[in-house]
Amino acid sequence: MPSNTKLSRILDAGANLTVDGALATELEAHGCDLEDPLWSAKVLLEQPHLVRRVHLDYFRAGAAVAITASYQATTLGFARRGLGEEEALERVALSVRLADEARREYLVENPDAGPLLVAGSVGPYGAYLADGSEYRGDYVLSRNEFLDFHRPRIAALVDAGADFLACETLPSLPEVEALLALMKEFDVEAWLSFTLRDGGHISDGTPLAQVAKLCRDQPLAVAIGVNCVPLELVSPALEALGKATNMPLIAYPNSGESYDAATKTWGPAAAGDSPAGPNSKTPQSLAEGSPIWRELGARLVGGCCRTTPQDIAAVARLSENR
Repeated sequence: MPSNTKLSRILDAGANLTVDGALATELEAHGCDLEDPLWSAKVLLEQPHLVRRVHLDYFRAGAAVAITASYQATTLGFARRGLGEEEALERVALSVRLADEARREYLVENPDAGPLLVAGSVGPYGAYLADGSEYRGDYVLSRNEFLDFHRPRIAALVDAGADFLACETLPSLPEVEALLALMKEFDVEAWLSFTLRDGGHISDGTPLAQVAKLCRDQPLAVAIGVNCVPLELVSPALEALGKATNMPLIAYPNSGESYDAATKTWGPAAAGDSPAGPNSKTPQSLAEGSPIWRELGARLVGGCCRTTPQDIAAVARLSENR
């Protein structure tokens, strides 16, 4: 099932990759009700064919990387729905197969397409809590508790053939440390992307420079960056990371709307200057921000919440022109 091409090898060859966009937004557009602690993982139980369809839409839009629907697909989360561990992990594996089926269909349509990759999504413990704490990082677990929480899903993603892991929306340094240990345990490459308190710190207050130093010493950590953050925080965060490491960077922010974790609703973002400086205007879209982020070292650019295949198509076109 895997492409047999490591992400590190593709990046070492100089490629800039386009990552897909929001899965949940598109599933809702297809009529799915995601008002559930499982969020998009709910669709793995009820309408998995729609997950495959959305992956295919993103490949057709120009994405080179599909992120699986396993962000909130955990054994503890599925247990709330009455699933045993074996059945829960089968749903995790299904998320990889659905992305791979979409990849295969796209390659039938476009046999000359370049390498297409499937990233196994590993969301943080805060995503399982479904209380917005992936944007705060204020949960406290021991190292062994983090390992026990993440290990079964990572094992299922690796066994199902994910090309690498997308350890994403990470708000907590101790959780990052545990995930780096699991990457070594399973000998699997990953990117690590963080939520932010501000342009220089992840959500629990750890400086981005400290996180970068930790990751750059781990050969299986292939890229680091940010996701599920406002557009205005991307450039300052990439600048901070770029000063601390020469690793490839990744950016897949939200659409530009602001999210209220308490009410779980979206609203318009306030216009204004970027935190990067009074003369730096905030990009108003992925397309506007993409060239800026590429210049700051983002080798992988895509979208997170509220972004669409149309947004990703614009990013892909800009990447082709570089």
